[in-house]
Amino acid sequence: MSQSTYTVTGMTCGHCVSSVTEEVSQIDGVQDVQVDLATGKVTVTSDRNLTEDEVRAAVTEAGYQLAG
Repeated sequence: MSQSTYTVTGMTCGHCVSSVTEEVSQIDGVQDVQVDLATGKVTVTSDRNLTEDEVRAAVTEAGYQLAG
């Protein structure tokens, strides 16, 4: 198992959390996605190492951006 944490900007409500969770969950190998709305932290647990580009693409598809 691999766990990585990312910071997502632009989330303001529960719908934002749902959108990010849904898109990131669709990445191949992702087992769990936890989003902390207050901090923008998104913790992804997967059965393989994910590339930042994969996560960035999913977050962008949801309508948000990775910080940094």
